[in-house]
Amino acid sequence: MINLYENLLSFQVAGPDCRKKGTTNGRLSGCIFLLLLIKLNETVMNKEFEPIVQGIVTLLNEWEPKLAVLQEAVITQRRNNQNRTIKQIVGHMIDSASNNTHRIVHLQYQPSPFRFPNYASNGNNDRWIAIQNYQEEDWKDMVNLWKYANLHYVHIVKNIQPAKLENQWHYSEDRLISLKDGVIDYLRHLKLHLGEIDELIHA
Repeated sequence: MINLYENLLSFQVAGPDCRKKGTTNGRLSGCIFLLLLIKLNETVMNKEFEPIVQGIVTLLNEWEPKLAVLQEAVITQRRNNQNRTIKQIVGHMIDSASNNTHRIVHLQYQPSPFRFPNYASNGNNDRWIAIQNYQEEDWKDMVNLWKYANLHYVHIVKNIQPAKLENQWHYSEDRLISLKDGVIDYLRHLKLHLGEIDELIHA
C-alpha cells in the first residue's frame, strides 16, 4: 500500500486539469486519489480471479500433451452420454472460449442487462459442433486452437474493468448472469468436459 501511494504521488496525469502531484502534507489531489481507487479496485479484482486464471493455465499445461498424443480411433469413435466424440467435446470447449471471450467484451460496453445469443442452450451447442464439422477437422489444429483460445481468455479476464463486473446478460428469458459469475463458472465448465474426455480415454 505504501509503495502504491508513493508511486501515485509521483505520477503525473496528462491533461491540464490533472497535473498536480500530491501535496507534502499527505493529501492527494482529486485526480491522484481517483487513480488510487482504480488501482486498488484492480488489485482486488485480480486476486478474486487468480484461482480461476491459475486453474485454467494449469489445465492447459496438463492436458495439451495428453490430447496431442491421442490416437485417431480414440478421438473419433468413443462417445460420451451426449453422443459426442472427444474431437467434438474439444470443439465445444473451443466454442466456449470463443463465446465467453465475446461475452466479456460486450458486457464491458453494452447496456446492462445485455442480450447475447446463448450458444449453449436449446441444443445450440450441438448445432455449433455439427455446422463447424469438428469431427473432420485436423486434430493438431484443434488442440492448438483450444490451448490458445483459452490463453487469450485468461488474458482478457486479467484485463476486465472492475466497474463492469456486475453487468449482466440474459442467459435465458428468466435468468440473468453477471460478468463476474460467468468468469467464476468458466473453470467448472472446463473441468467438466475434460473429465468427460478422461473417462473416454480410459473407457
